[in-house]
Amino acid sequence: MGTRLYVGNLPFDTSESQLRALFQEGGRQVSEVKIITDRDTGRPRGFAFVEMGSQADAEASVSSLNGREFGGRALTVNEAREQAPRRSGGFGGGGGGGGRGRRGY
Repeated sequence: MGTRLYVGNLPFDTSESQLRALFQEGGRQVSEVKIITDRDTGRPRGFAFVEMGSQADAEASVSSLNGREFGGRALTVNEAREQAPRRSGGFGGGGGGGGRGRRGY
């Protein structure tokens, strides 16, 4: 397990300082807190990433906070996975070719 955690089902009014305080309970070390916001509106999207100081702190956070109620919602806390590579290309995703070569004459 790594030290970067995904935190889901957050109340939309959660601040980074509130989230940091929650993850520091029991003396755990928090390196960074990043609440993800919508690119267009700037409003929180309901999830965040928390970087813990050590693997032991990350494991302790998952076991103590996953499913715990926070702001009236049950949190989802687990190890963050790497984002899958996104397909590039504009219209149509770079495939297709417009039908050239399909005529039978």
